[in-house]
Amino acid sequence: MLDDCFESATDDEVVVRVHVQPGAGRSAVVGKHGNALKVRVAAPPVEGRANEALLAVFVNDLGLKADQVTLLSGESSRSKRVKVTGVDGDDLKRLLDEAVAAGNASQGRDVRRSGR
Repeated sequence: MLDDCFESATDDEVVVRVHVQPGAGRSAVVGKHGNALKVRVAAPPVEGRANEALLAVFVNDLGLKADQVTLLSGESSRSKRVKVTGVDGDDLKRLLDEAVAAGNASQGRDVRRSGR
């Protein structure tokens, strides 16, 4: 489902296209937005707080270490590119699918029906 969100992937590095929705009620990975992973963050888009919250979602919700996640581009945009190192593409897809399911379950929404 999330394969087309990956810009590139090697054995130990993946670049993910992300669409961020700042100022949400809670932070969560919720599905797709076009060809990007959709992530809601509670932080406002002020002074880099939404970017920090985005990276925290990757760390907290996916179980990654902070030094494995880097914002490559989109510092002042909703469209961003995040590099994840130390994990292969298949493992990251599995982690993201689990995070999407958890994010939607907490909101009472079935991602399969929504198409996103």
